[in-house]
Amino acid sequence: MYVCGATVQGVPHIGHVRGALNYDVLRRWLLHSGLDVLMVRNVTDIDDKILTKAAEAGRPWWEWAATHERAFEDAYSVLGCLPPSVSPRATGHVTQMIELIQRLIDRGHAYASGGDVYFAVSSLPDYGTLSGQRLEEMQQGESAGEGKRDPRDFTLWKGSKPGEPSWPTPWGDGRPGWHLECSAMATTYLGSEFDIHGGGVDLVFPHHENERAQSHAAGDGFARYWLHNAWVTLSGEKMSKSLGNIVSIPALLEKARPVELRYYLIQPHYRSTIEYSDEALAEAAQGYRRVEQFLRRVSASHEVRVGAVPGEFAAALDDDLGTPQAFAVLHNAVRDGNTALDAGDATKALEFAEAVRGMVHVLGLDPLGEQWRDTASDGGEARALGALVDALLGERTQARADKDFARADAIRDQLTAAGIAVEDTPNGPLWTVRD
Repeated sequence: MYVCGATVQGVPHIGHVRGALNYDVLRRWLLHSGLDVLMVRNVTDIDDKILTKAAEAGRPWWEWAATHERAFEDAYSVLGCLPPSVSPRATGHVTQMIELIQRLIDRGHAYASGGDVYFAVSSLPDYGTLSGQRLEEMQQGESAGEGKRDPRDFTLWKGSKPGEPSWPTPWGDGRPGWHLECSAMATTYLGSEFDIHGGGVDLVFPHHENERAQSHAAGDGFARYWLHNAWVTLSGEKMSKSLGNIVSIPALLEKARPVELRYYLIQPHYRSTIEYSDEALAEAAQGYRRVEQFLRRVSASHEVRVGAVPGEFAAALDDDLGTPQAFAVLHNAVRDGNTALDAGDATKALEFAEAVRGMVHVLGLDPLGEQWRDTASDGGEARALGALVDALLGERTQARADKDFARADAIRDQLTAAGIAVEDTPNGPLWTVRD
């Protein structure tokens, strides 16, 4: 798998990390299915935007890029992404980019002009196949250089400019074009043909179309399957720095735990747009807590192993990574497990719990696993609170089963007085600390 990583021009927001989480779930499912996965997620650390942002801040471009690369890595890690097999930087692969340009020139698909090098779009008959672009109507979204033979051609190499970093090439000093970088890095680590290329839907054109074009023109089979995750929007607009509507990861982690944010971003289908709201995030957090509380109830008296996933769950993920259907199977198992617990059927409850743990393990959401088992709260005091509240809710559930409603109401009143809100749901009682 090759996944287009960050252009490290600023701090990450949920629009950036959504794709990383989607492809992390895909990778986990492929691994669970018995496959060996070599995953490459690149870092674009040289780009027009990086140079502009660094200059505005009065900082060296390389320091600006490195600072924000670390911020992205921290965000991926805190949200539970498995580390990639390799995370190549564009600046570390200029040699491979120059070699790729030379292959394209030799094959008649690229030309040098005034220190720049361009890809001749009309030289590739099937250009536009990936994105559905019509050649006569397309625009690359880049300025038309004086040396371009056709305004639709795109830049492979940019001639040097004063104050910008540059590398020596046979065509003059300069720096790589964005599209070139990913083709060179993908084939360096995955070979001339590989299985999956992932990225955001906004990259389909021109980035992925141009990656495909230059790679095919060079004689490489390149990606067999292309996957594109949809946007996260705010007030109906794509989340982006230019719109000023960023919801940064640190800000969101003031509102929800990392595992709850992960839950929120992977539950929708990867090709479905997420319209962000605080209310939707809070609802997702509640959904995760129902799973967490069920597993904690069972694990209080039994060892809950990571069990086999139900067939319906596997079928959902096999069908274009159908996470909405997979989550439905998960919550049905939680509901049935709570029902078994309330009926005193510990054996049946344990069976459901092990299936639930198998599913959340695949999704990277296992509250009993190493990643999240110590994050059920912010610290020891809150963990203790959780244990006490769960014990009281267990007593309340038993009191209601015994039709001792006065005792059940007294427990609820006790929790309310302590600032604990209790909601009775079909999946069992759900508690939160009131603001």
